[in-house]
Amino acid sequence: MIWNLGSINADNFYYLSHLPGPGETIAADSFQQGLGGKGANMSVAAARAAARVVHIGAVGPDGKWAVDRLLEYGVDTQHITIVEQPTGHANINVDAQGENNIVLFSGANHAVDDRMIGAALSEATPNDFLLMQNETTGAGFAVQTAKTLGLRVAYAAAPFSADAVQTVIAHVDLLVLNAVEAAQLEEATGCDLTELPVDDIVITLGGDGCKWVSNKANTVQSFPSFPVEVVDTTGAGDTFTGFLVAGLDRGFDMATALDLAQRAGALMVGRNGTADVIPDLKEVQDHDFS
Repeated sequence: MIWNLGSINADNFYYLSHLPGPGETIAADSFQQGLGGKGANMSVAAARAAARVVHIGAVGPDGKWAVDRLLEYGVDTQHITIVEQPTGHANINVDAQGENNIVLFSGANHAVDDRMIGAALSEATPNDFLLMQNETTGAGFAVQTAKTLGLRVAYAAAPFSADAVQTVIAHVDLLVLNAVEAAQLEEATGCDLTELPVDDIVITLGGDGCKWVSNKANTVQSFPSFPVEVVDTTGAGDTFTGFLVAGLDRGFDMATALDLAQRAGALMVGRNGTADVIPDLKEVQDHDFS
């Protein structure tokens, strides 16, 4: 089982000819709103990859629709708390090439407290996964509790903060980073990734695939990407991580789980949207990338 301490956002998408520069005002070609937040995206992805996922998080009084949507997508929502703060949201600009920039408002995601986390993880069993990102409060308490209970910890270190990573890294079993974040972490720690106290590190490389650093086996392996036309990169990394952790939770070896995650991420960049358009396991397995 996967226990995902994660954000829940309303994603507001603005589709533009180009991303605005400093001081520039630009009219959007179109707009849509959907369910998002790195946490919610990963919960949906893991559930669609046939894992059992319990989401630990918070929404405001305006967020019942988001909880209902997660439940509809197969996520266990019993440990999502309604708090006084408004639900988090993200304003996402997407240009004609599918690149984006994002402005986040944390809202209820920063109202998650130790009591909520403890109540959820008290139901966990050894070898379950705790999955975390950097969009909620409570990560330090969660990771220490998880290790005490014998859970495996998967950490997608985004939005990236070197301080946040270093606070929890001693308890992390699987660390997922993109190439920029990996370089920033090496600079902040003064260590190569192979010297960090983490058994498995996965670096996503966009169109160049991904790299797996196994510090337990002292090996580094690269995995190529699948050829796709990029429409929107938003949520692709979250989809990758959700499928990866789901595969490992289901007992796949790392190479098999990474292949599944690469396929899911490749399908995702061909779609506009986030949690609402994450592919399911059958789509991922049946798609022919040749």
